[in-house]
Amino acid sequence: MLLGEYKHNIDAKGRLIIPSKFREDLGVSFIVTRGLDGCLFGYPMDEWTALEAKLKQLPLAKKESRAFTRFLYSAATECSLDKQGRINLPNTLITHASLEKSCYIVGVSDRIEIWSEEKWDAYSQDADDSFEEIAEGMIDFGF
Repeated sequence: MLLGEYKHNIDAKGRLIIPSKFREDLGVSFIVTRGLDGCLFGYPMDEWTALEAKLKQLPLAKKESRAFTRFLYSAATECSLDKQGRINLPNTLITHASLEKSCYIVGVSDRIEIWSEEKWDAYSQDADDSFEEIAEGMIDFGF
């Protein structure tokens, strides 16, 4: 299970260290794509395969299904860890997540999320301010 948050820098070549705690669960190579809320999602291959199966079940005739599938697939890239535990992100993904220098890599159960420091700080502050409201809304999902 992928848990915790870690802060690392992305270099000028788009290389980002993946925390050692995440490397075993992610595997030697994994998929990174655009995420929601302005971050990137990174999936271990088995989780990506499971997500692919769900995406294939979406109705092709629905505009939202096509758009969501395109959003994930068009920027998806297979990333492999180098000897220093880094991945090399393409410019498309760096731009999507506004990654400049300081980044947060966050474990979210079955995936990692890669955030710019600015976006993560803003998101975290908003979530902290409204956590009790969010928790109340989770009742609708059986929590």
